[in-house]
Amino acid sequence: MLFKIEDLFESSVVKRPSRIIKTPYVADVLVNGEEELAHSAALGCCGLSDKGATVMIAKIENKSKKEVKCAYRIYLAVVKERNEEIIVGIHPKLAEDIVEKSILSNYIPSLKNIKNLKREYKLFVEGKIDSRFDFAGIDDNNIPFILEVKNVPLADYEDMTNKERKKHNFDDRNINSKVAYFPDGYRKKTDDPVSPRALKHIQELTYIKKTSKTRAIICFVIQRTDVERFTASVIDMHYRNALIEAINCGVEVLTVVAKWTKDGCVNFIRSDLPIDLT
Repeated sequence: MLFKIEDLFESSVVKRPSRIIKTPYVADVLVNGEEELAHSAALGCCGLSDKGATVMIAKIENKSKKEVKCAYRIYLAVVKERNEEIIVGIHPKLAEDIVEKSILSNYIPSLKNIKNLKREYKLFVEGKIDSRFDFAGIDDNNIPFILEVKNVPLADYEDMTNKERKKHNFDDRNINSKVAYFPDGYRKKTDDPVSPRALKHIQELTYIKKTSKTRAIICFVIQRTDVERFTASVIDMHYRNALIEAINCGVEVLTVVAKWTKDGCVNFIRSDLPIDLT
């Protein structure tokens, strides 16, 4: 086990955005039959925390004197398929915590026995890089590294558009044979990048690798276990092509799989989920 979220309990999303606070980062959820405000860091997460979704939440502990508008925070989603429940980590910060604990526990072979690790590393190179990366450190060979984490909550039997998916029936597929994919989400035009920030990060990691001896690493954290491979989604060819270029330039790609339970425990499963970019 890597860590545990205390006092999690099951709830359902009544509305997102909330009726009271219209930002998409706030949802109305049911707590003891009453509607309460809950922070939803990953927006609707493509349905995983939208209206009608079953989620695992916990009360927000307010350690400051500032007024907190949301009493709860959404951490996990409960996906029901073929009479089975699949627990999915949807809060992005959980992915960062999983990576940190995995590295410090020496669970990731390429990052064992590191000598230094710090979070939220700011890097600026005029005209080239202006970002805050999730981690930076020194490995056991005294080589510096920069590591960016991307949360991957989504998976399906094939990576395709929703329109194409409706034409197929996957009932004969093994429930644990899905492909985890990134990115996905709302965009104004179909040829726009899904996440300009994610695209910027992978391009900057490629530049770092090309111009320095620093290890450039991107880690996709799949917080669910019903998967057998990972891919950069075909719905965003900007990102897919950028990831292929990054790999060709020597950027390291990690795929960490973690398993959640309803009581808030998360376990490290593997860091070598196959990557399919064909």
